Amino acid sequence: MTTDDTTTAQHDSNTPADDTNAANDDGDDFTVTPYDVSGTVDYDRLLERFGADRLTDEQIRRFPDHPMLRRRIYYAGRSVDRYLDAAEAGETHSIVTGVGSSGPMHLGHALVFYLAKELQDATGAEVLIPLSDDEKYYSKDLTYGEISAYRDENLRDLLAVGFDPERTTIVVDTEDADVMYPVASAFAKHLTQSTVDATYGDPENVGLSFYPAVQAAHLLLPQLIHGEHPTLVPVAVDQDPHIRVCRDVAAKERFPVSKPGALLGRFLPTLDGPGKMSASDDVPTIDLTDDPDDVRDIVRRHAFTGGRASVAEHREHGGDPSVDVPFQYLRFFFERDDDELARIESAYRGGELLSGELKELAADRIGEFLSEHQRRRAALGDLESELAPYRLTEAERERARRAVGLRG
Repeated sequence: MTTDDTTTAQHDSNTPADDTNAANDDGDDFTVTPYDVSGTVDYDRLLERFGADRLTDEQIRRFPDHPMLRRRIYYAGRSVDRYLDAAEAGETHSIVTGVGSSGPMHLGHALVFYLAKELQDATGAEVLIPLSDDEKYYSKDLTYGEISAYRDENLRDLLAVGFDPERTTIVVDTEDADVMYPVASAFAKHLTQSTVDATYGDPENVGLSFYPAVQAAHLLLPQLIHGEHPTLVPVAVDQDPHIRVCRDVAAKERFPVSKPGALLGRFLPTLDGPGKMSASDDVPTIDLTDDPDDVRDIVRRHAFTGGRASVAEHREHGGDPSVDVPFQYLRFFFERDDDELARIESAYRGGELLSGELKELAADRIGEFLSEHQRRRAALGDLESELAPYRLTEAERERARRAVGLRG
């Protein structure tokens, strides 16, 4: 369902104002949809187009401290205050963020899960992680066998993050079809094809046409299981159309749910510069299973820098950290100390720190992160046993089915 046009939902007339989106601006020189991101993204223009709210300083202060929030990597949202109110009051609140099983997990996938884990640690949030293997079958040239192999490796990476099994549920669409299909079919009845087409463009097949209902099932499942409560969905901004469509479903008040909130983030850049890190690009990605020594070589050879053409020129004029990929990786996640990040930025702008030295610094930090992740991953036992505490219970499955009107 990839399209060259970035379209936005033309919602039903009863859609609340905060979910109404501006029409597509044909003058945009970038594209952002759930299936295609290209060009240099104008994040301010996206807010105007999608109708989301920029996070305020007060909202940032109310979140548990995290560099991706402090530094506005996650910079906008929907219904954030309601989630924060519940978290502060010790009431039920949940986080939903997932992954599609179409390749190895890379850094662009991983950071949101580490954010969700820290939020869970700080506030006791329930976390739901859906794996959309069905969507990847519809949208990628992959067999279910290939997708299943990627899914199992993705699951090991998710388990290595270290979520609390008492407060975390992992669902796989095809394996949990006894829940996902009846819930999605109930929601599908309240989605018009015109809304789906206006949001995503013309679907390549009926599977992709139906998938927004499955996505709504992902985002509302915690409420079907635990009762109506505030849910926050931290995602890169290209996934916001899924949330908008889901909020339309919840707003119809046919089910015991409220509209999920959103926490919208910027894209971790590709190694060659602006854009979303993607395993489908020609530029190498940094996978969670990559050897740290290999990562150092990848960063040295492929990471775009903001340095000058020569050492002498760099010493005189300094570099530009705003376009330097190694610096941006440090800013996103891998240098958590703001004072140290400011020191690195100042030294780079002043020419004291060379581009090669900044690459080495970023490679060190990324390598340390990968080594720890891989250590936890290697300590896992067989997948079925490790995954068992995170599976839906029979009682939870029954509650979800009954919440959409299915008996027995």
